Amino acid sequence: MQGCMSGFSGMEPVELSEGLAQLKSEHPPLLEKLDGLYELTQKVDQEINLEDSFSKLIEDVKIFISELEPHSDREEGVLFRMMEKYTGVGTGPIAVMEYEHDQAKMFIGTFLEKANREESLSVEIQKKYAQLIQNAYFTLTEHFAKEENVLFPMAERMLSDDEKEELLIRIREI
Repeated sequence: MQGCMSGFSGMEPVELSEGLAQLKSEHPPLLEKLDGLYELTQKVDQEINLEDSFSKLIEDVKIFISELEPHSDREEGVLFRMMEKYTGVGTGPIAVMEYEHDQAKMFIGTFLEKANREESLSVEIQKKYAQLIQNAYFTLTEHFAKEENVLFPMAERMLSDDEKEELLIRIREI
């Protein structure tokens, strides 16, 4: 499903309305946290302070998901639903975006479920579980880039001024 948005590339840069700019501005702090998670997965993989690194990875993933969820809710519950009026439901770029959200949440959820289940995990299992967070990292960093370079500009062109105002109001409620 990853190539589905390629037909939308090549568009001229556009200045984002306030609601879309807010969604975009939420990416850098999330990416910074993702970078920290990735660094911890590398420490686990290289067995650097393994016990501490893995414990910190669990705690930092919990913090990250608590910050990702409201952002995801604003996109899925508001922006994506508004754009579906123009792109259709269950196909096209919105379907790709939702699929990637689901993939990232699955990787993170599986990690938290498995990592918290047992007290003592072998080195191999810790590395295997850390790989789930690496998968989430790669999924989300690519996903955010697609939103910023393709989806948000498309929404800016697609939505009416009234819809953009509604978007801003509704995302501020979440």
